[in-house]
Amino acid sequence: MHDAPEVLGAGRVGRPHGLDGSFYVTGARPRLLTLGTVVLVAGRDAAIVRRAGTDERPIVRLEGIDDRSGAEELRGLELAVHAPEAPVLGEGEWWAHELEGCEVFDRERHVGTVTRLIELPSCEALEVRTPEGAEPLLVPMVKDAIRSVEVARGRIEVDLDFLGLEERAPAPDPGTPKRSGR
Repeated sequence: MHDAPEVLGAGRVGRPHGLDGSFYVTGARPRLLTLGTVVLVAGRDAAIVRRAGTDERPIVRLEGIDDRSGAEELRGLELAVHAPEAPVLGEGEWWAHELEGCEVFDRERHVGTVTRLIELPSCEALEVRTPEGAEPLLVPMVKDAIRSVEVARGRIEVDLDFLGLEERAPAPDPGTPKRSGR
């Protein structure tokens, strides 16, 4: 597993919104963009003094950025939150860095290693590098696909049968006569 990062990426400064220094955040992690949160941008810390928009298209304004040109100067820069300041997640929730590097199993069968967490339109998914080096396997982070996550052990249990990937017995020969129930 990877060591915990010092900062968690919260998104990037997008285009300005209005004249007061507010801007859209692209690639946002909404949980990290709450009013009062201190973010690191351009090598300095600044508190979020305005939070509007939606989780999909958040709008924020940082202390010390009071006009459109100030927001424009930050455009494209990464916003980050110091890891110790990140909100505590609820049971059954993990930050991406906690899952990266975990070994994935279906019972005793080793499936591979988590390389990253991907945000899909309907859910998040684990990208798993298989030992065979084939195309990465995507495992949706849903209850039916994930049996258990033990971050401390670096182990994630999945259900390959649910994913339609369990090796199945060969189909019967179509020339074989069927037995009747008589």
